[in-house]
Amino acid sequence: MKRSELIFNVLSVFVDFIMIIVAGMLAYSLRFSSELSNLRPIVFDLPFRNFIEIVFAVSPFFVISFALLGLYSNSGIRKIFKEAAQVVIGISAVFMILIFLTFMQREMFSSRFIFFAGWLFAIISVISGRFLVRLVQIWAIDKLKFGYHRLVLLGENGIVKTVQKEIKKNKSLGYKVVRKLRNFQIKDLKKIHKESGIDEIILCSTNIEREKIQDLLDFCQEKNIDFKFVPDMFQAQATLFEMRTIADITLIEVKRTPLDGWGKIIKRAVDIFGSFFGLVPLLPFFIIMAIVIKLDSDGPIFVRLERVSRAKKFQLFKFRSMIRNAHEMKYDKKGNLKLEFEKHNERNEGPLFKMKNDPRITRVGKFIRRTRLDEFPQLINVLRGEISLVGPRPHEPEEVAKYKKHHRKLLTIKAGMTGMAQVHGSSDLDFEREAKLDIYYIENWSLFLDFIILLKTVLTIIRGDKSAC
Repeated sequence: MKRSELIFNVLSVFVDFIMIIVAGMLAYSLRFSSELSNLRPIVFDLPFRNFIEIVFAVSPFFVISFALLGLYSNSGIRKIFKEAAQVVIGISAVFMILIFLTFMQREMFSSRFIFFAGWLFAIISVISGRFLVRLVQIWAIDKLKFGYHRLVLLGENGIVKTVQKEIKKNKSLGYKVVRKLRNFQIKDLKKIHKESGIDEIILCSTNIEREKIQDLLDFCQEKNIDFKFVPDMFQAQATLFEMRTIADITLIEVKRTPLDGWGKIIKRAVDIFGSFFGLVPLLPFFIIMAIVIKLDSDGPIFVRLERVSRAKKFQLFKFRSMIRNAHEMKYDKKGNLKLEFEKHNERNEGPLFKMKNDPRITRVGKFIRRTRLDEFPQLINVLRGEISLVGPRPHEPEEVAKYKKHHRKLLTIKAGMTGMAQVHGSSDLDFEREAKLDIYYIENWSLFLDFIILLKTVLTIIRGDKSAC
């Protein structure tokens, strides 16, 4: 662990402890405020001194809970959504234990309101405190050059540029690229390490000899350097496995996805609940959109686009953002892109089509595509069970027909309204990278991951981020 990370981890422990105490004081002050007391009279006696002693006594248990959840682990600057969710889990777990102990001792706490307010204020205050620590850490990295990871990128493909671009754009990652090497030798790395130091190496190329990789691993272990690599498509697919034995023979089963059995049932239940309670409040919005689309151009309000989910064709609902017969303008009778579209296709590799100034898009269409408002009718598809709230991007049959063999894994589960590729700027990604992101989701599915993707999608819509459309 870098010294800077140790300092900020210790600071996080102190701030978490203080924020829990602040939350308790806020809950107590609110309950004994004149406004609330007049609304609901106080019928119990709880001196502030006794209350604050209780708060100080239980505060260390919150810190222990956070530690068990890995909130003080050596992971650099953590992702804000994941960290916030862990904070909620940690605080809720301690409060549940406190409620249980109070019940077992047959001592009903003097105020249920203080319990609830304390839980809510604890979540808000701890997340706020951690956010401030994060800002200080990012400021220290950016302005003081304190605590960044000195990174060396190895490789000669486009992934090096993608990683470097992301590091430059997102300072919160805490990286500084000290060198990029195409054809590297261990002696080159030794020289760089001696001159400027190396904290981490990322291997971005898969066309490296085994012996050279082993030498690289030995060098990293010897110099205490973190090592990461970008997997090829096979390695990306083979990360989920289960071991079993038959007659003393060890078998490794490469599983398709953890989304099986109860996981599939739970995900479907979330889809039904989410789509139903999404459609009901959106009904007035649908009416407004219908009027705007009709006034803007001739044609239907909704379009039914043929897409593929789990290797089956279905009709995807969207608000119309193009002129009539847009699909027929794009493809010929054999399902091939017409020449006038082929020459303007910005996707040089892969089966997908992208055209910056597509003449088929209407004036309203440009806005609702940028803000992703055109996708809300897909909640109907979710309710019908044709797609999920979260999943791989649903592609056109003509695009699926051009899949390579390893791309077929994208059809393992239902497609989704949003997904890993969409929240990672899918319009700026080549198809191979987009496929890897969706395959990662398939192999690492969890309800928590779905929650994070949905939350990021909402933020993308609010920001109007074109790169994610």
